[in-house]
Amino acid sequence: MARPEPARPDLRFERALARRGVELVAGLDEAGRGALAGPIFAAAVILPLRQRRLAALLRGVRDSKTLTAAQRRRSAAVIRRWALGWAVAQATCQEIDEVGPLVATRRAMQRAVLDLQPSPQHLLIDHLRVPELAIEQTGITHGDARILSIAAASILAKVGRDELMEQLGAVYPVYGFAQHKGYGTAAHLEALRRWGPSPIHRRKFEPVSVLLTGVRQPRLLEPA
Repeated sequence: MARPEPARPDLRFERALARRGVELVAGLDEAGRGALAGPIFAAAVILPLRQRRLAALLRGVRDSKTLTAAQRRRSAAVIRRWALGWAVAQATCQEIDEVGPLVATRRAMQRAVLDLQPSPQHLLIDHLRVPELAIEQTGITHGDARILSIAAASILAKVGRDELMEQLGAVYPVYGFAQHKGYGTAAHLEALRRWGPSPIHRRKFEPVSVLLTGVRQPRLLEPA
């Protein structure tokens, strides 16, 4: 039996804003917040809402987690070609240790928005709000599965981060970053136990912190 096709995000939110005269709408999403190593990436994408064929042109764009690596790369190329504006930014693992993953995610999103040309009038953000930005914004739960501009941002953030982790895999080959991208797989945890943390591991994330200190770190609470 064939697997059902993942839900297709659409432009309803963006079109509703455009009817109010707000056409420069940026979708935002992140990649890597739950990893044990490497930076958090964020992307911001403004789609050309006056392009009548936009939905057809971006037909393959979905929540990045539902796509294969090859599908993400193909979709990323299409997004970069047709987007009115797009930007990708990051927060380093040192920042993540200093301020926690939630604040670091907001920093990466803020940097992506500030790099956008043209400047957006409204932000549609997967799950979060970024109070550091004085721009009208809406946080949407499961936005990457529902909103086309957020899904596009999720793909650019994921592709950008994966490419960097593959490069870092060549710098630190014993950890297998090219395969697991810094997430806590069994192979990654075994490499951590054998070799200890690398310079790009997040020192305050368990189990990295336990390997370094033998002490469990208090859990940082984030909004549901």
